[in-house]
Amino acid sequence: MSSEKVKLVICWHMHQPWYRESIDGQFHLPWVYLHALKDYADMASHLEANPNMQCVVNFTPVLLEQIEDYGVQCKNWLKTGEAFSDPLLNYLAGITPIPKEAEAREELIRICLRANATQMIHPYKNFTRLLKTARIKNDQSVIDPKQLAYLNDQFFYDLLTWYHIVWLGYSVKQLPIIQGLINKGEFFTPEDRTQLIQVFEQVMSKLIDRYRQLADKDQVELAMTPYAHPIMPLLIDFKSMHDALPEAVAPTSHNYPGGYDRAVWHMEYGIEVFERFFKRRPQGVWLSEGAVSEQAVKLLDRFDIKWTASGEGVWHNSSYLSGLDVNAPETRQNLFSCNRLEKANACLFFRDDGLSDLIGFEYQSWNADDAVTDFVNHVHNIAKFLKHSDDEHVVSVILDGENAWEYYPDNGFHFLNKLFKALSESKEVETCTFAYASERCCSVSLPKLCAGSWVYGSFSTWIGEQDKNHGWDLLVAAKQAYDKNIEHLTPDEKQRAQLQLAVCEGSDWFWWFGDYNPSDSVRDFDSLYRLQLQRLYQLLKLEIPDALFEAISEGGGDAENAGTMRRGHDG
Repeated sequence: MSSEKVKLVICWHMHQPWYRESIDGQFHLPWVYLHALKDYADMASHLEANPNMQCVVNFTPVLLEQIEDYGVQCKNWLKTGEAFSDPLLNYLAGITPIPKEAEAREELIRICLRANATQMIHPYKNFTRLLKTARIKNDQSVIDPKQLAYLNDQFFYDLLTWYHIVWLGYSVKQLPIIQGLINKGEFFTPEDRTQLIQVFEQVMSKLIDRYRQLADKDQVELAMTPYAHPIMPLLIDFKSMHDALPEAVAPTSHNYPGGYDRAVWHMEYGIEVFERFFKRRPQGVWLSEGAVSEQAVKLLDRFDIKWTASGEGVWHNSSYLSGLDVNAPETRQNLFSCNRLEKANACLFFRDDGLSDLIGFEYQSWNADDAVTDFVNHVHNIAKFLKHSDDEHVVSVILDGENAWEYYPDNGFHFLNKLFKALSESKEVETCTFAYASERCCSVSLPKLCAGSWVYGSFSTWIGEQDKNHGWDLLVAAKQAYDKNIEHLTPDEKQRAQLQLAVCEGSDWFWWFGDYNPSDSVRDFDSLYRLQLQRLYQLLKLEIPDALFEAISEGGGDAENAGTMRRGHDG
């Protein structure tokens, strides 16, 4: 690789929380298989089509397990007719009859509206016609209750079929079977829906192996996040929240009991799962939400991890805490360097918030050619800024690999294809991986690390607000009950309880609590979080506390991109 080019690492973070109600219950939400069919499949296709495009793909272990599970379920249904553990797939397959009750019918319609209308529904006239038949208003907020009684089962089967078609990636839609269904457009038969599920099985059963093969070719570095995506610094020490926000209100509980040991467990078990799927040990770890603290980073040394990363806000706060002039050019160059803490082997890379958020939020409304030109020009400008230095630097673009694309035409196909092609052919930009950059780029000392995440440089998205703090207090109480009763269980019961606790420790529950997120999503995650905690008490053979039957948060906001993504900086 040439040192005359500025190095660019794009890291795609692939994550969905544990959506089953308990370790082996019904799937509460369908987002794992829908994103697998749309976003994870398309990203693999883009990389396969552009073999000179190197990048990092980070998977959470709980996501890998669920993708595998869905592939097995599709195979079992096709072979034996065994029911799915996902209610929506049971409707599509005809296992669960179309409901007759108006309330259940309305709920099923609302489920099939969970997609970006502009880019995913309106381009398909047959899908739009179905909504008009149900007299659904353009904003999808009102469904005519009188019309529900007139809708026959075929309406719902067509609605279900179209919903799943629009949730297919652009690359999957090009398959002859899918093109045939799109051209048919209506009156889908059981055989049509079986063909659709056959495609699901083919995509999901091969998906993980496609990424493994990309890694085998040294095109992609596969990285991981601790097992169930917990906020590691908060597990270790609640006080870390005050590094960035000294006045933030903490939960009633002073700390999370045994949090450091739990953080170690998430790393140990996460690596075990990662190695099972990818036949290799990760060299890098994207700590959940880029949430870092000195203790969390130093913990990575126990596992010989080469690198981790966080957001520009953390770099800014840490530079200020270290007494550095963040506006000085020589300090600014450190953002594009391999940063190292004292007595920690794992190095830190920091996300360029501006570049990352352009992809996540801005380019969706641009012409693809213009967006790619703009992005490459920004990278060129950074290269000019770094030109006078003989040391090698790296520009880090890190973002959600799944939730942005439904806001782009054709699932971002044209933008990503042109971007990967332009970067692969650039004479000034060289795409690479963090593992490569950690060995070759300029290393600088970061005297002090200000604990925080990639969102605003703080932990405010997960703690410090009334509802979020209440969620933490409920988790602390459950962990205290776990510690008191775990030794009374059999080895098998202990293992199940430990996995159930891990699910409860995930970050996503706290992400959604708060009044700025949409009510429907808050209600979904609030309900599922409390179900997970209830199940933990059941596994511990304890009575479920009354507090777990009361809602934690209501939402009611209108967050950007439906609340699934955040910008790196506020405003």
